[in-house]
Amino acid sequence: MTASASPHRNEIVLLGTGTSVGVPVIGCDCDVCRSPNPRNQRTRTGVAVHAEQGTFLIDTPPELRLQLVRERINSVQAIVFTHGHADHLFGLDDTRICIHHNDQPMPLFCEESTEHNIRSAFGYAFKEHPPEALKGAIPKFDLRRIGEEPFEVCGQHVQPVRLLHGRLPVLGFRINNVAFCTDVSYVPDVTWPLLQNLDVLIIDALRDEPHPTHLAVFQALEVIGRAKPRRAFLTHCSHNLEYEATNARLPSHVQLAYDGLRIPF
Repeated sequence: MTASASPHRNEIVLLGTGTSVGVPVIGCDCDVCRSPNPRNQRTRTGVAVHAEQGTFLIDTPPELRLQLVRERINSVQAIVFTHGHADHLFGLDDTRICIHHNDQPMPLFCEESTEHNIRSAFGYAFKEHPPEALKGAIPKFDLRRIGEEPFEVCGQHVQPVRLLHGRLPVLGFRINNVAFCTDVSYVPDVTWPLLQNLDVLIIDALRDEPHPTHLAVFQALEVIGRAKPRRAFLTHCSHNLEYEATNARLPSHVQLAYDGLRIPF
């Protein structure tokens, strides 16, 4: 698992691993925010999946353009959403150039509540326009409703995983033997069978102290202990978690994730 920039098929790339305000935090002078270690610099959480028939994203964080340029991802064929909060949605307009290059609407796989947020935030994309009006400047989306049933994207079988983000139902996703579960504070009983026999679990861990809508580190370790993946990475991390110091106290098969981490599946 390296931070190599050249894309490979059957690989998950963690585009961002930070909380909703990112790290460094605006106006903060703590040791983590001033750290020269690049693994303490966390853009908002998102994922790229290089599958057999193309690349799709999980969420579109506000730094998406910078993340795609950094990872040399030149084309995106579809987007899958965990939920519709701003830090997971507001980079969506950055996919306009991919839509223009693909010359077809971008498929967006999401639940009804997320579709509502997309239509509200990006209403200009759903208005009627002349066929050639501002070509390339207005994104075109193909909304596709998903729930808890598996679906196909870019030739890849994707299994939704029901999670709770505080009181809000959200989705994680299992792709082969890797599961991505961000923005979670509680794992419902129905979900546990979907987290068995994993090679890698990527799980929310905001900070050490409990939080009403995110797992704390000790709670994430409880989930990992029950799911028993071969390896686990903690994501959606705040500036309260210094990379080296936190890893030093984690079990050997658990580490903090970092921007650019690549995981084969």
